[in-house]
Amino acid sequence: MGIPCLRLNGGPEVKHNWAFSFQVATVDQAETDRYWNAIVGNDGQESACGWRQDKWGLFWQITPIALTKAVTDPDLAVAKRAFDAMMQMKKIDIAAIEAACRG
Repeated sequence: MGIPCLRLNGGPEVKHNWAFSFQVATVDQAETDRYWNAIVGNDGQESACGWRQDKWGLFWQITPIALTKAVTDPDLAVAKRAFDAMMQMKKIDIAAIEAACRG
């Protein structure tokens, strides 16, 4: 783990936007919850589909690997059910994604 990342400070007139964001792939619900809570619980803001913005204005998507596998399932009906379930969520609920995949 550990990907180097450099952020330049453009001053107060340069605002963060969705064009640059971080994605964190998580292995289970506990890890998903831990990252989610670390950002939202530290003056961050929730958004849809696993997205949140931290207190500095940076955008993060906490993405369980199970979600990525589900929305790329070769069975298009399974993938659609997973995607539709995700669209109703803020923090991703892996059990709900798995239930949606089963139909």
